[in-house]
Amino acid sequence: MTTALVILAAGKGTRMNSDIPKVLHPIAQAPMLVHAMRAGAILSPERTVIVTGHGAEAVSEVAQAEDESARIVVQEEQLGTAHAVAQAGEALAGFEGDAVVLYGDTPFLQPDTLKRMIAARSENDLVILGFEAADPARYGRLVMNGDTLERIVEFKDATDEERAITFCNSGLLACNAQTLFSLIDAVGNDNASGEYYLTDVVEIARTRGLRVTAVACDEAQTLGVNSRTDLAVADAIFQTRARTELMELGVTLMAPETVYLAADTVIGRDTVIEPNVVFGPGVTVESGATIRAFSHLEGCHVSRGATVGPYARLRPGTELAENTRVGNFVEIKNAEIAEGAKVNHLSYIGDASVGAASNIGAGTITCNYDGVMKHKTTIGENVFVGSNTMLVAPVSLGDGAMTATGTVVTKDVEPDALAVARAKQENKPGYARKLFEMLKAKKARRDKGA
Repeated sequence: MTTALVILAAGKGTRMNSDIPKVLHPIAQAPMLVHAMRAGAILSPERTVIVTGHGAEAVSEVAQAEDESARIVVQEEQLGTAHAVAQAGEALAGFEGDAVVLYGDTPFLQPDTLKRMIAARSENDLVILGFEAADPARYGRLVMNGDTLERIVEFKDATDEERAITFCNSGLLACNAQTLFSLIDAVGNDNASGEYYLTDVVEIARTRGLRVTAVACDEAQTLGVNSRTDLAVADAIFQTRARTELMELGVTLMAPETVYLAADTVIGRDTVIEPNVVFGPGVTVESGATIRAFSHLEGCHVSRGATVGPYARLRPGTELAENTRVGNFVEIKNAEIAEGAKVNHLSYIGDASVGAASNIGAGTITCNYDGVMKHKTTIGENVFVGSNTMLVAPVSLGDGAMTATGTVVTKDVEPDALAVARAKQENKPGYARKLFEMLKAKKARRDKGA
């Protein structure tokens, strides 16, 4: 059976107190909408429709960056959830498969839950996702009769007996697409808010003799994010889950609560992550690497056996080959560090390639930017770059070359050559004492005048 996703992402999110559309606020450095889209992708949907409203252009840009085939529709007026789903009608015209309605601010839905909803749909016309609430509060209650969902009762309309029910409505559902739009056509807005509620489709379906059921999931999967506090809670939930999954896969986290992961972080087993490490988007670390304390990685690839940090920064475009060493207070950007090469301390390597087994001394800088354009530095194999070397790109050092400490390299160095480029030292006897006496006298006159 083919499936289409309808993801509701039109809300402004007033409680966020933000100019950013609610669904674009990040959890683990990925917008909530992206989390929802990735959750739904497990169903291999034939079509994905994103219902936008507030900040439609920005939401559309993010959605299509994640899935360029996603259809974008706009809910010009926010008149309720049923009205929002109805906006997808044209995009799904003629589609005979199932429509699964998700919410862009509900980022934690698990693949197994969606699969169970689809399985239940094979025997029912309409499937609602529910959860057992620890504190039902003002959630809508799912009134069940065996496996049949009889109705959804809003808290304000519920009897005392119905309020005692802890099985609550998440708002997510699965239904044949054309059946769903037919049900929505019958939804009215005769309520205090004057809105068209998606929950009303249950009662309408029952009056038409359709089979309606509910599938249960744990409450955390249905967490909706409506405020900055909710966002912090959601991020903490993601981090806890992601850390646990990594440890179960064989990754050592020495202080798990201090390691921050991105939504797409990939780490191989037998890797050791020391405390206070931050992973930005786009990081892959292969098995057996070590990421030492207080390092920050983003958009990079770290190969087997490499060591990074402590206090290292790997920026986008960094490729570390096997058994490389990147040490403390080193920043690398858009550079390839070949097998066995070392950049152990206090250096910046940008827009560069470093050959196998080369050693980059402390204080080395690739001077890659002229104020307008970036230029590349190429360092061959088995090169020894002396401490405090400035490599003024574009420039290359041949295999086996060496630079003397304090050298400013402005032209290519041939293989096996030693480059020395620094001012001649001159010692002036007694000048240090004379200079200090002059400066002290000047300071005394200044202090007396003050």
